[in-house]
Amino acid sequence: MFLVHAFSHAVTLAIIITVMAEEKTCDLLGEREQESSKEVALMNRLKPLFNQSFETESKNGDGQYIYRLRICREVFNNMTNSGLVQISKIDNKQKVIGRINETHLANGTSWILLIYQGGDPYGSHCTQEDRKALVMIICNRTTLATGFTMVAEEREKIKQCSYVFELESSLACPLEELHHNVHRHLSIGSILLITFSSLIAVYIIGGFLYQRLIVGAKGMEQFPHFAFWQDLGNLVADGCDFMCRSRPQNVPAAYRGVGDDQLREESEEQDDHLLPM
Repeated sequence: MFLVHAFSHAVTLAIIITVMAEEKTCDLLGEREQESSKEVALMNRLKPLFNQSFETESKNGDGQYIYRLRICREVFNNMTNSGLVQISKIDNKQKVIGRINETHLANGTSWILLIYQGGDPYGSHCTQEDRKALVMIICNRTTLATGFTMVAEEREKIKQCSYVFELESSLACPLEELHHNVHRHLSIGSILLITFSSLIAVYIIGGFLYQRLIVGAKGMEQFPHFAFWQDLGNLVADGCDFMCRSRPQNVPAAYRGVGDDQLREESEEQDDHLLPM
């Protein structure tokens, strides 16, 4: 009987620990399985950001603050459902700007709007209503998430005051564009060109290092197989000269004036038959 009682307590404790260890996530408007299918799809789209934390600083008229954001996760476990928290750099006082249990999501062509409501109430502004955070996630194809900044705090109105933030992420880009980038492949010609260029670069760099460091060549002799490429260049030049030149190859020499040297040589040759045999 004692063993059964102990086993029952152990199972209960394990269940409690499991429930406590499970992180809370965004709670959309509506009962479970009755939420907006569009908002559920957007929340699933943002899942790659769930394990990340973002932080930015901003200086307002009455102080300087640090803002810490998590997407559909609690910033601090001791602050229930805290999705975005303001921390004063003067006295380290913390206030919840928005909670993940009051989450709304909307999107456009290249942006996703994340709204956290139910924050700590204002002290003397906005008729002491609850704070609210609007996080505009903007398309940036080059990064999963970066550029978390505070844009403005609107608290001069009677109601509907809010904190506005920006975050850049590729998850906000159009889905068609993301699929195109994922499935985009290089053509065969591009692959061959890249391979050929890489081989040429390896040949030139490797040959240059070998000629310089091992053979001890200097100047143009450092180029790999310099004599071969020089001869090849001469052959190519001769081929171009043969194929492309319009002037005939065997042209009779132009008339040249007769000089004294030529006359002297010719007269000597003509006098040879006068000599006695």
